[in-house]
Amino acid sequence: MRTGLCDTLGIDYPIVGFTPSEHAAAAISRAGGLGVLGCVRFNDAAELETVLDWMDHNTDGKPYGVDIVMPAKVPTEGIPDDLNSLVPPEHRAFVERTLSELGVPPLAEDVETGVGVLGWLHSVARSHVEVALRHPIRLIANALGSPPTDVLTTAHEHGVLVAALAGKAEHARRHVDSGVDIVVAQGYEAGGHTGEIASMVLIPEIVAALGGRAPVLAAGGIGSGRQAAAALALGAQGVWTGSCWLTTREYAETMGESAMQRALLGASSSDTVRSRIYTGKPARLLKTRWTEAWEQPGAPEPLPMPLQNLLVSPAHQRMHAADDPSAVAMPVGQIVGSLTEIRPVADVLDEFVRGYADTVRGLAETS
Repeated sequence: MRTGLCDTLGIDYPIVGFTPSEHAAAAISRAGGLGVLGCVRFNDAAELETVLDWMDHNTDGKPYGVDIVMPAKVPTEGIPDDLNSLVPPEHRAFVERTLSELGVPPLAEDVETGVGVLGWLHSVARSHVEVALRHPIRLIANALGSPPTDVLTTAHEHGVLVAALAGKAEHARRHVDSGVDIVVAQGYEAGGHTGEIASMVLIPEIVAALGGRAPVLAAGGIGSGRQAAAALALGAQGVWTGSCWLTTREYAETMGESAMQRALLGASSSDTVRSRIYTGKPARLLKTRWTEAWEQPGAPEPLPMPLQNLLVSPAHQRMHAADDPSAVAMPVGQIVGSLTEIRPVADVLDEFVRGYADTVRGLAETS
């Protein structure tokens, strides 16, 4: 299981694993893939600096990357307090009423609020880039497409590759035209921000549209070696994975054992919903009593990013602390139906490699 992307990134297997857990990201890199740490949960640069210092000492010298959330066009933000004033009172009232109906208690008085809120702001994402470039990262991925030109230039000056997610062929072409090195073709099945075209259609469309100008990572509905083999057969040079690391032991080491993992283990592939309620942009989430409340008559329309983040992030924190699997807010892809047990990262990656080899061997025997 090796492609040209392995040499480009300095990895053993063309498996890129996105996760907000530094323990899981480091384990992915140690096992031969490329662990990519999601930075949006970090409110300040100092916190991210500490975590990346830890990554530097726990990846056995293997490469790793970071994922940021940064629109190409710089928004007019104001300061966080000004942004909060733009959140309508009726939206706040709906959230409070819904949490009450779901039986979600307030946070304890000694718990810090606002965790992961500021990471969605453009200015904070820029500070994430500045911190990351002080570390030996191999890749910066942007969840919202091409980052601003100056960020691309600075990354390249540091010898760091830039990846961007695309949900349409036209997006992929624009990314490469702007200087992006690797395109992540993310299909409808994926967790988090995702478009409307399924992976089986999207991956070959983007590969054809780029015509070899940049390597393509396939994302969406990929959680096994068999699915990775299909992605490579469609022209991708590797896979971008996320949901399959949510039920690993290492994820729990960072994020703590939680109702979220129990909810994922009990879900089927039909238990997700694509909605704007998480960030203000369409994202695939686990279907729970929280997502259902937003679909009821009288529920307000989600706000644009980053206002929706400011509105719901405290609610997400409360639901996480409440430890109720039926009321959580978690991005996850349709691959969730195959997540049936808590496993070490190394076992998941090993199964990718073995499953890929078995699939390729089986195909050879049918020819």
